[in-house]
Amino acid sequence: MSFQQVTLDLAAGFLENCRLFFETLLFSIPLGLIICFCSMSKFKPLSFLSKIFVWCIRGTPLMLQLFVVMYVPGLVFGIPMRNRMLAALIAFIINYACYFSEIYRGGIESISKGQYEAGQVLGLTKWQIFTKIVLLQVIKRIVPPMSNEIITLVKDTSLARVIAVAEILLAAERFAGKGLIWPLFYTGAYFLIFCGVLTVLFGWVEKKMNYFKG
Repeated sequence: MSFQQVTLDLAAGFLENCRLFFETLLFSIPLGLIICFCSMSKFKPLSFLSKIFVWCIRGTPLMLQLFVVMYVPGLVFGIPMRNRMLAALIAFIINYACYFSEIYRGGIESISKGQYEAGQVLGLTKWQIFTKIVLLQVIKRIVPPMSNEIITLVKDTSLARVIAVAEILLAAERFAGKGLIWPLFYTGAYFLIFCGVLTVLFGWVEKKMNYFKG
């Protein structure tokens, strides 16, 4: 099989990785914020349940979560999951939302209470304190850990092959079944280029957001 044909087949598979990546980000970033607010809620039952949920998701492998979403509905409730990409999306969104929620929480809790008090002394409302004083600092502080998680997400999309989502590694494994091993290594080029672009992008974002030196 020609190099060109292999490249095209792997590119088609990588489009599925990209779809999983972008759709996961689209839903997990806002969902993570909701989970964060639940974890920080003063309503203890909600806070407790949220923290237990995050602990369970962060404490178990993403691969196991993929299997659970894919097969448990059919085995337990008699409602089989027929869309494998949908199953992968659900597992990825929940998993990454929990990780993002902890990053948000860490960023918010890193702001000293003195800054809230200073805002109150200046006569600002709670919303003004959050948007004009706290939010900008939180965003700056969470960009590095968020960028690390997002780059990790690029590589984690390859796990979707365990439930037979037609992503790039599954395509390469099919070539291996035909006696072609090199496409497996060739997949690394796709991930390296994508992660390289994201690394440059996040580096630029960090420099642009360097509005506080402390």
